[in-house]
Amino acid sequence: MNFLAHAWLARGGSDEFLWGNLIADGVKGSDLSAWPTAVAEGIRHHRRVDAFVDAHDVVAEIRRRAPSRQRRYAGIALDLVWDHFVACELGLQAQRSPLIARTYRLLQAQPAPARLATLMPVLVEQDWLHRYVDFDFTCRAIAGIGQRLAGHNHLAELVPWLEKEHPRLADDFLRLWPEVRQALEVRESHGEAR
Repeated sequence: MNFLAHAWLARGGSDEFLWGNLIADGVKGSDLSAWPTAVAEGIRHHRRVDAFVDAHDVVAEIRRRAPSRQRRYAGIALDLVWDHFVACELGLQAQRSPLIARTYRLLQAQPAPARLATLMPVLVEQDWLHRYVDFDFTCRAIAGIGQRLAGHNHLAELVPWLEKEHPRLADDFLRLWPEVRQALEVRESHGEAR
């Protein structure tokens, strides 16, 4: 799961909790004592989501189907693919999301950890979270991440397979997402912001 899916799952929490979920990939180590309590809880929640998804049978099946040369990079690509399907489920092709507006507001309010500091302003400025509804955009984002990794761009090489697998990945998402939501969605007591 990537930013949009993590935001959706954490939307029922406080702004600090949501922000912790959004910046978690930029935070190293298990000692979170330097962070405010709600932010640390958000970071831990993000990590639980990642662990749940990575250990899920659906993800294991997909990795077995992935081309062997790019298999070890499939998890990175799948994180963005899941955001594509979340964007489709939320109907972002037809409407603006208050959740995304909230997410962008939080990301602009304070700097992300160094590992994400250059990515976050671009993500907000270019409105990536709404744009994930477009699978071509999602694939370009995957290839772009591959450019930032050391060595050969295996993620770009994975894109044709992802495009071919799109219908099957959509079915995989429909098997995975309800279980993720049931296990890890934080619900708010006063309605839901999409």
